[in-house]
Amino acid sequence: MAFTKSFAICNRLTIIKMTNKLELRIIKFIKKHHVLNLATSFNNVPYAASCFYLYLESENQLIIASDENTKHIHDCLNQPLVAGTIVLETKFISHIRGIQFKGTIQEIVEDTIRKEYIKRFPPALFIPFKLWAIQLSYIKMTDNRLGFGKKIIWEDTKSN
Repeated sequence: MAFTKSFAICNRLTIIKMTNKLELRIIKFIKKHHVLNLATSFNNVPYAASCFYLYLESENQLIIASDENTKHIHDCLNQPLVAGTIVLETKFISHIRGIQFKGTIQEIVEDTIRKEYIKRFPPALFIPFKLWAIQLSYIKMTDNRLGFGKKIIWEDTKSN
């Protein structure tokens, strides 16, 4: 298994840093959910949008569908570096789980991925859209079930 782990204790916060191989609990969390919050920026003006997504584990990509004329896609065409979150909504602090991510986004045109997206989100069949792939380069997962403030960080060392 090609990864490194490092531990830092700071204000009872435990960080496990991983590189290359994505930890299974992160993959399971991403697969279990279907809405992400995407943060974009263009000309120093931030913007956020919520998007349904499909996760391609083999490519470590989040696939979203959106029209080219939306504000968030306009931003991405001008500045492809994006960030975002996927969270579990809960009222209990001990159940908090979620990820923060960074990556680059680009349009993709692949019928097999389009069919997979429509299979997961059937209403998309009736709406014209383009597919966009977010190539993940950084993920920070919080999982308070493992202890308060537990963070698992993954970085793609190939993109550095």
